[in-house]
Amino acid sequence: MRQPGDRLCDSTVLVDGGTGFRFELEIDGRREPAFAIRHDGVARAYLNRCAHKLVELDWLEGQFFDESRRHLICATHGALYDPATGACIQGPCKGGRLVSLIVDERDGGVWLAESGRIMLK
Repeated sequence: MRQPGDRLCDSTVLVDGGTGFRFELEIDGRREPAFAIRHDGVARAYLNRCAHKLVELDWLEGQFFDESRRHLICATHGALYDPATGACIQGPCKGGRLVSLIVDERDGGVWLAESGRIMLK
């Protein structure tokens, strides 16, 4: 289980529109699944749960992008999310958003921010 300040993965693991890196972290005493992806050259991370229902997004382990590789997709509901913001742009949760995690990319790796803050925009 990852903690604030932990290295999540090597930067090279995340390829634009490619397989995401799954991990878990503890929030309020509960284990929460999460993932990191790269979109437009930027590493981003989110809790792995749909804004509509609390189900994991990936349709196969680590597969978060739709066929076009432009959007994140919920395998259960087909909701589409903007990978840059986590905003739901199509589907039953339109107007909702994924819970963003703050990550830093440095020293050849992607790190969970020291603050451990979650961005609830």
